[in-house]
Amino acid sequence: MKRTASAIWEGDLKQGKGSISTASHVLNQTPFSFTTRFENGNGTNPEELIAGAHAGCFSMALSAALSQAGFVPKRVATNASLTLEQVSGNWTITAVHLDLQATVPGIDQAKFDEIAAGAKANCPVSRVLKAEITLAAKLNG
Repeated sequence: MKRTASAIWEGDLKQGKGSISTASHVLNQTPFSFTTRFENGNGTNPEELIAGAHAGCFSMALSAALSQAGFVPKRVATNASLTLEQVSGNWTITAVHLDLQATVPGIDQAKFDEIAAGAKANCPVSRVLKAEITLAAKLNG
């Protein structure tokens, strides 16, 4: 299975502009720029897309692992917070924190934590990232 996306960049780093598109057309010439990446301009940026991919991947992996263990989740909500900072003069993704809230009938906190930790370690996006990945998991109701 292959998934594809493309990016076009025109101009220098600070004044240039780019767009990102995906084969599914969910992103179709979505703008990004220096200000969307390193400041707070309107548009997306690669790190935001990685955070979104990680949140989605982890949520699906957790849902699958919970279901496989006999616990069907009612709701899994994950917020991924990615840290981009200078390390030895290079911009580096140094951490991703996953903040999870889930409603899962019939499970206790210890079992939930065990399954969530496994999903964090084993979702494909977690495995591709070399940054420290942390998780805060909250079981609701």
